[in-house]
Amino acid sequence: MRNYFIGLWKKNAVPYLFLLPWFLGLFVLTLGPMISSLYLSFTDYDLLSPARWAGTANYEKMLNEDARYAQSLKVTLTYVFVSVPLKLAFALAVAMLLNKGLRALHIYRTLYYIPTLLGGSVAIAVMWRQMFGADGLLNGFLYSAFGIEAPDWVSNPKYALYSIIALTVWQFGSSMIIFLAGLKQIPPELYEAAEVDGAGKARRFLSITFPMLSPVMFFNLVIQLIGSFQAFTQAFIISRGTGGPIDSTLFYTLYLYQKGFSQFEMGYASAMAWVLLIIIGFFTAIVFGTSRYWVHYGDGGRS
Repeated sequence: MRNYFIGLWKKNAVPYLFLLPWFLGLFVLTLGPMISSLYLSFTDYDLLSPARWAGTANYEKMLNEDARYAQSLKVTLTYVFVSVPLKLAFALAVAMLLNKGLRALHIYRTLYYIPTLLGGSVAIAVMWRQMFGADGLLNGFLYSAFGIEAPDWVSNPKYALYSIIALTVWQFGSSMIIFLAGLKQIPPELYEAAEVDGAGKARRFLSITFPMLSPVMFFNLVIQLIGSFQAFTQAFIISRGTGGPIDSTLFYTLYLYQKGFSQFEMGYASAMAWVLLIIIGFFTAIVFGTSRYWVHYGDGGRS
C-alpha cells in the first residue's frame, strides 16, 4: 500500500505542485477560519481576552433577546426580496432592448456595465448619498421641474432602505450581459415561426424567451440572491455605519460588523455569521429545489 501511494505521488507530483497554492488557500484562508469561527460562535470572546466557552448562549440571545438582530433580519429579507426581482427584471428588459440589433451595441454594453464596475465602491455610495440627500440632485430636479418638495430620502426611515435598493438595481450590468449572451443563443427561427402563427409579443416571451432563457435566469437568480444577503458597503456608507435612521438600513452584515468590530462581541458575531450561512443555504436550496418546475434546457428536458 505504501509503495502504491509513493508511486501515485511520483506520477502526479507536478499537478499536485501546481494545485498546492489552491490547497494552501483552501485550508489556511477558508477552512481554517471557518472552523475557528464555528468554535468561537459557542464562546464569549471580545478579541482582547481568551475565549470562554458559553455553549449555545449566543444563539439563544440572538433568537430570544436581541431585538436589533430581528430588525436586521427583517431589513435584509426586505432588501433581498425587493431588490433581486427588480434588478433581474430591469437587466432582462435592457438586455432584450439591446438584442434588437442596435448600432454600436458594444458602446451601449460598456455604458450599461460601468455602474456594476463602480457600484461596490465607497465613492459611488457617497455620491448616491449626496444625490438622494435633502439638497441632493434628485430633490433639486423634482423641485425645479415639478415644484415638488421631496423628503431627505436617505435620512427618512420610510425611504432610506429603498434608496439603497435603487442603488442596487442601478448596478444591473453583470446580469444584463449574461442575459444578453443567453438571448443571442435563442434561434431567431423560433420567433419567426411564432409570428407566422400569430403569436403576440407576450406569448412569444412566455413560450420562447422565458423557457429558452430559464437556465441563464436560474444562474443570475442564485448569484444575485447570495450576493444580496451579503450586501454591506452601500448600507455602511449611506447610514454612516449606524444602520439608521432608526435601524431602517440595519443590514444583517452591518449589524454583524457592529457586534464584532465595534462592540467586540466576536463570539456573537461568529454565531451570526453561521446563521447567515444557514439562511443563504436555505433560500438557495429552495431555488434549486423548485428549478425543476421552471428551468428548461435545450434538449427539451427539465432540470
